Amino acid sequence: MSRANTVLETPLTSLDHVELTPLPPLNAAQESETPTVTQNKDSLKRDWRLLFRFISCGVSFFVAGVNDGSLGALLPYVIRSYGLTTAIASSVYAANFLGWLTSALVNTHLSQHLDLGALLALGAALQIAAQALRAWTTPFPLFVATFWLTSVGQAFQDTHANSYVAGASKGAHNLLGFIHACYMAGCLLAPFAASPVAAAREPSVWYLSYAVSAGLGVVNLLMCVVAFRDSVGMKSSGPRSAGDDASMSEDEPRRQAATRLLQKTLKQSSLWYISVFFFFYLGMTLTASGWVVEYLVDVRDGDLDRVSYVPAGFSGGCLLGRLLLPEPTHRYGERLMGTIYLVICLGVQLVFWFRVPNIIAASIAISVFGFFSGPLFAAAMSVGSRLFPSETRSTALALVFVFAQMGGSLFPIVTGLLSTSVGVWVLQPMLVSLIAVTIVTWFIIPKPKDSQNDELHQE
Repeated sequence: MSRANTVLETPLTSLDHVELTPLPPLNAAQESETPTVTQNKDSLKRDWRLLFRFISCGVSFFVAGVNDGSLGALLPYVIRSYGLTTAIASSVYAANFLGWLTSALVNTHLSQHLDLGALLALGAALQIAAQALRAWTTPFPLFVATFWLTSVGQAFQDTHANSYVAGASKGAHNLLGFIHACYMAGCLLAPFAASPVAAAREPSVWYLSYAVSAGLGVVNLLMCVVAFRDSVGMKSSGPRSAGDDASMSEDEPRRQAATRLLQKTLKQSSLWYISVFFFFYLGMTLTASGWVVEYLVDVRDGDLDRVSYVPAGFSGGCLLGRLLLPEPTHRYGERLMGTIYLVICLGVQLVFWFRVPNIIAASIAISVFGFFSGPLFAAAMSVGSRLFPSETRSTALALVFVFAQMGGSLFPIVTGLLSTSVGVWVLQPMLVSLIAVTIVTWFIIPKPKDSQNDELHQE
């Protein structure tokens, strides 16, 4: 009898002594395939979501650049449309500064109630409202008020987008350069979009160009809501930040918590050092870009129609600088590279002053000036994000932006007043002095310690 028959004829009276050995899996790789694929899909989903958030932050800066860049092209039409003097027309700059100041005062308190997405969406909505009010023949006082509204909205978005990008990725130096390059892209394109609308017919319908800005604002708002949809709402009760003082109880009123946070921010010496730098830095760049056309016309006898696009060269230089220079700046150190950039700016400005009588060469010089001055903003933001603790970062950045706007408003006005009394040639010694002081303030910014904000910028 065969072995098979013997086995079949054997009685199985009990299964107690039968040992069942589990079959091995058909493919061992298949056992781990499902969780691995799931993890990869989740990781890819998170990466795309993070990328969309960074793009949304970039769009918010682009919209801000379009708003700021269009003003210079439209201001002559505004003056003629309302029958204004230049002194009265400059009130829009004062409204801009008051908007940033207002934001600095209320930002800390709002941050205790609104989550990140809600703050970004609020900033976008305020800008849409301002652009919509400008898109018709609004009374001039209301027109000025819209610049206050726009600045409040920009301040909310710029502050929290900067803070988010600085802390959300280890490659923050490149991402900061990207979002600030988006701002300069808006500044570069705005005059080419606004000027044709303003000059399309007589009398000018310059105000219709703000309808384009309102449309971009709607895109900005939608992207903020979609990208940060999980934080578009109110914060839950009690402090959310793990870095809050231990003595702060969870039932303490949020108003007192915001006041303590503001006081803690103001006690940081690094806040004042970096604020002084931005005060002179933005004053330097806005004075250069704001008065160069008048200087070329009055001192160099340039044709207004030919030199009116020179500020676009400055914006284009800044755009390229913010795209191309963040990586070498990060690689070799912000302090060293920032010093090199400022020294180059000083040299270019001296050449522009003494050695460049030709208008074309002067235009190239102002573009080179923009190229090397542009990346300093993102570099200083990167340094500041490492100097400020996470719980005070958004409050500190809001105050830094206020000081920057103060310099950006004060020095162009001072240059204008001096030009009225002694001539526009005063622009050159004013710029050389501002660059020299900016170099000094760059050196007094503290060097971030490796132990501070260890979650940031770790490659």
